[in-house]
Parts: sequence; structure tokens; C-alpha cells
Amino acid sequence: MNHEDLALKTAAQYFGEELLPLLGITAEVRYAAPTENIRLEARQMYQDFNYITSGGTWIHLEFESDSVTREDLRRFREYEAATSRTFQVAVITYVICSSNVRKLMNRLAEGINVYQVNIIRLKDKNADSLISGLEKKQKQGEPLGKEDLVPLLLTPLMSGRLNIGDRIIRSIELLQGSRAFVTETELEKMYAVLYTLADKFLGVEDLSKVKERIAMTKLGTMLFNDGIERGKAEGKAEGKAEIVAIIRKKAEKGLDVQKIAEVMELDPVYVKRITDLLTEAPARTDLQVAEILIGQE
Repeated sequence: MNHEDLALKTAAQYFGEELLPLLGITAEVRYAAPTENIRLEARQMYQDFNYITSGGTWIHLEFESDSVTREDLRRFREYEAATSRTFQVAVITYVICSSNVRKLMNRLAEGINVYQVNIIRLKDKNADSLISGLEKKQKQGEPLGKEDLVPLLLTPLMSGRLNIGDRIIRSIELLQGSRAFVTETELEKMYAVLYTLADKFLGVEDLSKVKERIAMTKLGTMLFNDGIERGKAEGKAEGKAEIVAIIRKKAEKGLDVQKIAEVMELDPVYVKRITDLLTEAPARTDLQVAEILIGQE
């Protein structure tokens, strides 16, 4: 299992333990359930999060950053049917939407059948107020405990002017400033949730910014190392391009080769190769640098 899969599983567990009640889902979760179904035609259906409740019913969570469409509902219905038949259980689907979603369909009527999901969006909660309030407390030297920080994990679903990427980055910064008051294990679980939501709700550019901000955490180090290993194992430039992008930004901020290598836990020689390529031709894209690196191996 790579570290990105581990982050997802950690996020799922923490989401079930800490965040479902904040979303108004009151069923008692016993443990996370499988999220991958393989049908006879060997088509894999990947779901977001599944949980088994104390009553035996399964809770299925799906995250949507765009409008919920009829095709989405057909897909959710297929997930439910496959899971229900495979495990002989009743399934309830909750669709968790970001604050950007405007079109919210929760009911699909086809033929004599009606399929329905529960839509969750924390529209009545303001992410800007929550984040700025906690930042003010932190600047005044007030300790932020777990009860203060857990609601931050839901800021991507709230209303507010801040875009989702900025909400996640500022939430990560608040977590990083609370190391003295929350255990490292608890913080890593929170990072995993924020990273998972970033992966589900953000585009490539904004996700890259989140990865850069989370780079100095244990989770970030593992994810970046995974990227390097994928690049080496698969020979794909994309895996290395992510690393090049981070090194470029850190070099632009004035960090030297040794410091970058230390922060990202990379070989200084490898980092210098990248910085040299960037220095000799600043107009090169991250992908072009990655392709040169692969050609040199």
C-alpha cells in the first residue's frame, strides 16, 4: 500500500470518528467498510467512504465539487446496488457538496423506481469567520485544542469568500501552529483529511499548492517520496514534475540546495541537478525538467 492510499484510509477513519456528527449523521459508526467493488466484467467501482453502523446499515459518502447531475445519481445508485447485493446490507448514500455547488439533485425517478440520496452542504456555516477567529486566537497566544481544530476540516464544505484551496492551506497553517497542544498522531490524521478533501475538490494547480504547504509534515514527506518512487518505477515525467515544482518554489524563496534537500528528505545531489537545470533555462516547465531528468537516468 502506498502512502497516498494510507492517507485516504486514515482520513476515512478519522472522518467517521470525528466529523459525521458535525454533518448531522447521527448513526453510530462501528468501523470503515470496503470501498471497492469488482463486478463480473472486472470493472472496478471506486467509492469515496463507506461505514458500517451499529445497526448494520452501511453509510456511503460521496464528495462532489460540481453540480449533482442525473448521471451522478445513476452512478451512486449503481454503487448502492452492487454493495447491497455483495454484502447483503442496506445502504444510505450521503452526497457531501462543496460550497461552490449550485445545482443539487437528490432524487432520480426512472420508470416505476425512485432513487434518492441525502445532500449535505454546510451552507449556513462561514469558513472565513471560523478561520479568521482561530487565527486571531492563535496570534494572541491562546492554545487551540482538538475541539477548536476539528471543525476546520469541514471548511471546504462551508460558505465564505475564501476559495477552497486557501481555506485548506490556512487550515494546515493553523494545525502546524498547534503542535504544542495536539498530539502528532492527531495532527497527522487531520492533515490526511485535509489532503483527501483537497484531492477531491481542487484542480491540479491548487492541489500542488496544498502539497507544497503540507510538505514539511510527516504525511507530506511520505507523499513526495511516493511521487519520486512512482517516477522512477514507471518512468513517467508527471511524478518527477511535482517534485520539480516544489523545488522550484522553495529555491525562489531563497532556500539553498542543502536546506531544500533536508526539508524534503532528498539527496542533495538530486536537488542540485534540478536547481542547475532550472537556473540554466528558467523558462523550462516543470514537465520539461522532469523529462530531462528521466533522459539522464
